[in-house]
Amino acid sequence: MKLPKIDDAPRYQGLYIFDFGPWCAVGYTAEELAVLLEQEAYRAGKVYRIHRATPDGCFELRGVSRARFQLESGMFFSFRELDAARADFQQLQQAAASTPPPCRAFLHLADRGESSGACRYCLALIFPAEFEDDMGRWLTAIGYDGGELAEGGISHVTDYYQEQNAIVERAQLWGGSAIPSRSPQQVLASVRQALQR
Repeated sequence: MKLPKIDDAPRYQGLYIFDFGPWCAVGYTAEELAVLLEQEAYRAGKVYRIHRATPDGCFELRGVSRARFQLESGMFFSFRELDAARADFQQLQQAAASTPPPCRAFLHLADRGESSGACRYCLALIFPAEFEDDMGRWLTAIGYDGGELAEGGISHVTDYYQEQNAIVERAQLWGGSAIPSRSPQQVLASVRQALQR
């Protein structure tokens, strides 16, 4: 993969590179990559996330599988008492209103039922799997450390859906990406540009 010359590399940190094969393009958002991956012509492309970028133009990359853009991950915080779970539900909603998460997510306050053991109530924060690291940083930034037990990952989302828990409250959390995504038409019209931003 041959990257184009980039003068201001640090501004691309957190964005993505798409390797089309004969050429590559730098500076996609996750939403824009989802548009490309849906196109038959670009399904063989490879995706890399820019984790770190230095002023001299060096990138630290992580390969990202196509499937990861189609999966959900989550963080699950368990509580013994409904009142404690409800207070944390409201805390996360308020935090998201003042400091938006890095992506769109949904938040459930669920009752797992009496057979679930001591921690009957659960806050489920579910989001696109590609944003696991970002969501962890967001929770740290807002100072959230709730629940008596915390678990997370793709498999926990699958288990959560299979359990068919009773949803007590639900909320949509809207992401506040620092870099807005372009329309699908704009993304497809610019695939030959080496620098997307």
